[in-house]
Amino acid sequence: MPVRSLNSSVIKWPDKNCVQQALQKWALEIKRKHSNIVRIGYFGSDLDIIVIVKKSEPPRERRAIPFDKENLPVPADLLVYTIDEWKTLSASGSKFTKMISREAVWL
Repeated sequence: MPVRSLNSSVIKWPDKNCVQQALQKWALEIKRKHSNIVRIGYFGSDLDIIVIVKKSEPPRERRAIPFDKENLPVPADLLVYTIDEWKTLSASGSKFTKMISREAVWL
């Protein structure tokens, strides 16, 4: 998480490299805990994470709950889609999926 300098009231955010390394470590751990994961990526100017899973029972808005994000150095939004949902969404040609295809870094 962001830290406050000892001599200043300014909050210092971790640099991009630190965030990417922490995210890669997080992704490996999450994949180890959840065998249902097909793919993990990130995108956006902040830290937005997309997780593609084989199947999921809970509705989409509740799927991120089992994925602990506490070890990430910055706050992150997490979107979880099943393979079928992602294929349907991608085929729709939505602005969102076009942006993901341009910007996402898949781990």
